[in-house]
Amino acid sequence: MTATRPRQRRWLAVDLGDRRVGLAVSDPMGMIASPAGHVERRAGKRPPLTALLARAAELGAEGFVVGLPLDQQGEDTPRAAEARRLALELSTRTGHPAELVDERFSTAAALRAVQEMEGSTRGRKGDVDALAATVLLQHALRLMETRDG
Repeated sequence: MTATRPRQRRWLAVDLGDRRVGLAVSDPMGMIASPAGHVERRAGKRPPLTALLARAAELGAEGFVVGLPLDQQGEDTPRAAEARRLALELSTRTGHPAELVDERFSTAAALRAVQEMEGSTRGRKGDVDALAATVLLQHALRLMETRDG
């Protein structure tokens, strides 16, 4: 009997933004990330935990990847504490693991991808947020594969 490696589960990535929270989900083996939409967020308010938990349950998530906003030197930004609190709360409420992953380049990569497809981001901010979460999750899955073997 083979032991299940930690990454072999369905992960939900959460990319916190001021107005939207981008989401991505992995396949059950934790290998491939796909966009999973977004959840609206009221500016200046806490992340929409109830909506995130409902979406996680709907998607069958068994773990979370939360984007950690770091500065160019790799230090916490003022928003990093919010990401850390959210990761802890998601894990505490569900009993599933929550990983914090550097998100410095996920939004930029998502914007680049949309532009390379000759698309406009006008009216598609939610799509860009979900794509940023997908970039974040795919990066996290690669890190877990390297770390956990």
